[in-house]
Amino acid sequence: MTDSLTIRAEKSFSSIDPAQWAKLTGAARDGATAYNPFLSHAFLSALEDSGSATAKTGWHGHHLLLEDEKGQLLGAIPAYLKSHSQGEYVFDHGWADALERAGGRYYPKLQCSVPFTPATGPRLLANADFDMDGTRLALAEGLAQVTEQLGISSAHVTFLPEEELPAFEEAGFLHRTDQQFHFINEGYANHEEFLAQLSSSKRKNLRKERRAAVENDISIDWLTGKDLTEDIWDQFFTFYMDTGSRKWGRPYLTRSFYSLIGERMADDILLVMAKRNGRYVAGAINFIGSDVLFGRHWGCIEDHPFLHFEVCYHQAIDFALAHRLKRVEAGAQGEHKLARGYMPVTTHSAHYIPHPGLRRAVADYVARERREVEHMGEYLSEHSPFRKGERQQDHD
Repeated sequence: MTDSLTIRAEKSFSSIDPAQWAKLTGAARDGATAYNPFLSHAFLSALEDSGSATAKTGWHGHHLLLEDEKGQLLGAIPAYLKSHSQGEYVFDHGWADALERAGGRYYPKLQCSVPFTPATGPRLLANADFDMDGTRLALAEGLAQVTEQLGISSAHVTFLPEEELPAFEEAGFLHRTDQQFHFINEGYANHEEFLAQLSSSKRKNLRKERRAAVENDISIDWLTGKDLTEDIWDQFFTFYMDTGSRKWGRPYLTRSFYSLIGERMADDILLVMAKRNGRYVAGAINFIGSDVLFGRHWGCIEDHPFLHFEVCYHQAIDFALAHRLKRVEAGAQGEHKLARGYMPVTTHSAHYIPHPGLRRAVADYVARERREVEHMGEYLSEHSPFRKGERQQDHD
């Protein structure tokens, strides 16, 4: 830090002024700054206020704030001291085991991310009224210094945008990559126009899949804004708990979290709900950014063939096209998304590891991993469902 800038930690978003935070992140989808709902004060504070991401659950708030000599907020990093590696979607359990076997202590570590949210978004939050590049570098360097001062094993910045990498690399962070699948809207007028770009066999398969998903008298509703009543949240939470308990063992989010986001940011939320015999039986939650639909998690209380694909992927594309959004980010992993028009995209993380031995081992590992991720991305792109020189046929 320069003499005129200081970096300090706040334990809770309740101590951070929402108006100042909005200057770092954009206040709304229709604002001048690209809006990411997961970086909003409303979302991050709801995680804490609901008891979902707290010291009790292993997410001890340690949010870093960069201020000038007048106390004005120039930049920030949402960060947590973690006592485990759950709910992150970038896996470092092997690193922890290696350090523990060598007699070191991996936890606590500093995790810079949005809890339980594998969605790319800014991590070096900077006020656009000031030198953004300088602020980002000061934040990255400050994060490294804080890691050293705390005497902890490491700092991990996950799902960061590629344009922030130079600041982290200049500050001594290691670069790691992974892969997700995103739908890219190439200006399609509707779902049929998108399907027309697929190979004939893939196009037929997806039309058949969509018909099969709703065969058992199933209808689909889009719910947002005032539609999100407490009764609707009760139903969705039942889906979340049922599927989450089977998938993760213990779901991360509390029931009150949904009430809080429904109260604070209902217009940023889309629930895709499937109804049969007059009641909802499945649903997926999405968050609406300025030009992105972020798919998060789904749940159901009845199993129906292909319903998961319809609710989570096809309906998300329909909504993105209807609202002219540039892409759909469908969450972590899942090569099954490729056949449904979601293409491989590289995601990025940055890791600061002071321990010389662990740093050398991790640096070698992530270098090999980056090559593997790149090769896999190339392979999957070659096997995409899109037409390759095939003449476009009539709508089969």
